[in-house]
Order: sequence, then structure tokens, then C-alpha cells
Amino acid sequence: MTNEIKMSLQLFAKTKIENVIVPDVFNDYVVEQTAKKSALYQSGIIENNPQFDALAASGGRLLNMPFWADLDGDDEVLKDDDALDVDKIEGKKDVAALLMRGKAWSVNDLAEALSGDDPMGAIADLVANYWQRRWQKILVSTLKGVFSESTVADHNNLDESSNEIDGEMALDGVQLLGENKDRLTGWMMHSAVENKLAKNDLIDYIQPSEGNPLVRTFMGKPVIVDDDCPYTGSSPDRVFQTFAFGEGAIALGEGGAKVPTEVDRDSLAGDDILINRRHFILHPRGVKFTDDDVSDESPTNTELENADNWERVYEPQNVRIVRIEHKI
Repeated sequence: MTNEIKMSLQLFAKTKIENVIVPDVFNDYVVEQTAKKSALYQSGIIENNPQFDALAASGGRLLNMPFWADLDGDDEVLKDDDALDVDKIEGKKDVAALLMRGKAWSVNDLAEALSGDDPMGAIADLVANYWQRRWQKILVSTLKGVFSESTVADHNNLDESSNEIDGEMALDGVQLLGENKDRLTGWMMHSAVENKLAKNDLIDYIQPSEGNPLVRTFMGKPVIVDDDCPYTGSSPDRVFQTFAFGEGAIALGEGGAKVPTEVDRDSLAGDDILINRRHFILHPRGVKFTDDDVSDESPTNTELENADNWERVYEPQNVRIVRIEHKI
């Protein structure tokens, strides 16, 4: 047995997950750090507030988000012998799906973290990093489903699939938001798209502070690079999907699983097991989840990609997401 293995065994004998994890403290820290580390959150693409948190904790698999439709109709000329016609304000309903997800890790997966001076903090940071990556995958699946819904694709999609992306095309895409284009807050694109724009000197790099990673911006707004962003075809004729988001386009609400965090012990295997569960919403504002084709209590990513589960309820320009289909 090597000295390294002996040292590892001594470490595990002294420090077990069950000895360093305080479930309530751990769970709150993971929730906080997931948002802190998430580029989606930092860019303003997703919005979290106490109302969304309360919604996610309210129970039920479908969560109602009522809203008032905007006032409409022509004004009328005032007359001394005719009364004004009376219109009404119409209440409508957006609906979010409660996402119930969980993950378990054994101590061996976290061996590197346990070698630190602050084992709980190190483990919690790794778990938070995991969840912020999952947020992005969930969002990409949601976007696939939302833009498969015909009325969203008809109004919020710019099909330039025969042309290479450039600055003018991006401006045309953002214009689909109309007057709401001023609320543009961020982009999500494949790394190949970001590379193309960088070669054309359309990507700027900002160093926020020493020790922090560079921030990429396009048209002055943060760029989230994610190779899960969809594309079709094969090189050199791939058609990519790039997304622009208005401020708060995605609602985030953190609910509470009955047992968010627990530590179990597999004595036969000699492993500590960390279990982390989360109930949350990550919902595109204005496109309700219909739950028409969901087989279990909470939708999978594949079910989020199904157009049958989505229906636009906002006016198109108030759905603060646009998609540009293009080549590079």
C-alpha cells in the first residue's frame, strides 16, 4: 500500500461527510452559492424573488402565475349625448412546472474536496457548481420545447439558416422584441458561434476583478457559452441556434424538498453518501407549461423539450426570448 493511499484512508477515518454536514446550513449554502456562481443569474437572464420562492414551495406539480392582460381597444370621442363603451380587464394565467430533482454522491467522488481545510464548504461548492450546470441544461431543454411551440416560433424566431451570423443579423433578431429590445440582458450561444464572433472582433472581454474569470460580451451584453445549444447538420453546414434574453425572461423560484439534504452510511461498502434534493421552478415567463405529455410527478428534460407541453400566453414581444437560426 502506497503512502498516498494510507494518507487517504487516514483522512477518511478522521473526516466523514456525516461529521461535517449540517443539513440545514448546507442546503442554504448550496442554494445561495448556486445563484452566486450561475452566469444565468449574474447576467439577469433569470430573476429570483420571494414571490417565485413562495410559488415553488406552495405544493402541486403545476404552479399558477396569474397576470392581467394589457388594456386594448381604440379610444372614443367624447359626446354629450352618448356614453362611453365599457371594456373589461382580462385576467389570464401563466403556469410553471415544479421541477423536482435530486442527486447523490459517495465520499469517493468528493475525496478531493475532503482534503481541504473547510470540508463542508468545499463539498458545498462542488454541489453548487453541479446545480448551476444543471440549470443551464434544463434551460436549453426548455428552450427546445418552447421554440417548438408554433406561436413562439412564428413570432420570436429569426430564421437566417442560410446565412452566417453577424452584427446586423443579431440586431434584426433583437428587433423581434420591439420596444422591449432595450431590456436585452444576455446571450446564450454555442462555443463555435462565440469563436466565430470573436474572429470578427464582435466579442469583447471584460476583467471584473483580479482572480475572477473574464466576462465575454456581445453587443455590450454578457455571453453564456454552452455547447448544449442546439444545432442541426454537420460541419461546415451546421445551423446553430443562438438565444437573446430580456431581463428576467426566466423566473427562478426555490421551494423546499421535504428532506433537502441528508447523509447516509453504507457500512458494508464503507462509504458516506450525500443526498441533495431540490424543488424549484425555472420557467420562461409568458409560455405556460400545459403538462399534456408528462408521465411522472415532475417533467424530465426530454419532456421539457416536447412542444405539446407548452403554450404561449403573453403577447409575443412580452416573451423576452428570441432565437436566431444561422450558420457560422
